[in-house]
Amino acid sequence: QVQLEESGGGLVQPGGSLRLSCVVTPFVLSHYAIGWFRQAPGKEREGISCISSNGEGTYYAESVKGRFTISRDAAELTVYLQMNNLRPEDTAVYYCTPKGVKDYCPGHKLDDFWGQGTQVTVSP
Repeated sequence: QVQLEESGGGLVQPGGSLRLSCVVTPFVLSHYAIGWFRQAPGKEREGISCISSNGEGTYYAESVKGRFTISRDAAELTVYLQMNNLRPEDTAVYYCTPKGVKDYCPGHKLDDFWGQGTQVTVSP
């Protein structure tokens, strides 16, 4: 069964940090790539990072490269997105989903599987 639940969003000042968590089932963690996507008001949803099903491959969009880090903890059944040096343009609802971004991060994928997301707001 495919289940994911994201958390960790909040309000942070520019330059601050947040860590998002995506709790998954063991089956999902071992078989699916996990991607982080975000959607800002009035904009399309964009894929910003992903990690492959074996945890060895990662991808970052140019907009977050060098600031965000994706990782996973198999014991905790959690995929993390560490976000540093946050900017106002990072404000969005963030989603984790069982698929990679574009053709990156090999693994099974499930399209159109979205949770409620977690709100990240970067503001002074």
